[in-house]
Amino acid sequence: MAPRWLSCSTAVFLLLVQVCPAFTQSCGTPGIPGIPGTHGPNGVDGLKGEKGDPGEAGQPVRGKKGEPGLRGPPGRPGLKGDVGLPGPPGNPGRPGEKGQPFNPSNAQKSYFSYKRVLLYAPDVDTDIEFNRPIQPDLDRQFQGELLTNGSFTSVIKGIYFFSYHVSVRSKVCLKLVKGSDSLITLCDSSEGFLVTSGSAVIELEVGDTVSLQATHAGHALTSQASTSHTFTGFLIFPTA
Repeated sequence: MAPRWLSCSTAVFLLLVQVCPAFTQSCGTPGIPGIPGTHGPNGVDGLKGEKGDPGEAGQPVRGKKGEPGLRGPPGRPGLKGDVGLPGPPGNPGRPGEKGQPFNPSNAQKSYFSYKRVLLYAPDVDTDIEFNRPIQPDLDRQFQGELLTNGSFTSVIKGIYFFSYHVSVRSKVCLKLVKGSDSLITLCDSSEGFLVTSGSAVIELEVGDTVSLQATHAGHALTSQASTSHTFTGFLIFPTA
């Protein structure tokens, strides 16, 4: 109640000051200003104003380029890519060194080719003797190696090829023997005469012997003085 009264007193005083400036002496001496009153309540919002004019378009401002940062750690390997196209052909290489001329006379040779011209049948498990070169009229250097009682002795270490061809009556079994080892045994039979043959590739050391022998199963060789029984061998290539 006191603030309201105080506010009214202050209003009356201010009114008297405005109305009676010329009658100061008649109105008396001004009193002490009163205490200001409290603020009144807030007023209600006014009506919404009109839309203002658009402002100027803003332009972005680009600053100076900064210093490069530190290098980061390497990333994980990516997926394997597709196979690329073939590259262009490379330059031709340098020519190789010229080879040595081939001289057949310097090549190692070892061979024989004999026939059997004997009237008696060979013994079982004994070297069959081939006693005559097939071409006896050739020079000795072209006749090849000699056979010792039908046995060939190697003078060059290497790979050899051997073959035989015989004609027999009724049945025959022959074996190719290296030293004392039987390598192959081939048998054949017929009602009358028959012709049989065999061959083998054998590795020989220097000094090894190779021969053809008959077995107990049948060895009735004919005794014709012709090339019905032949034994041939030759060196394919040396290995030493």
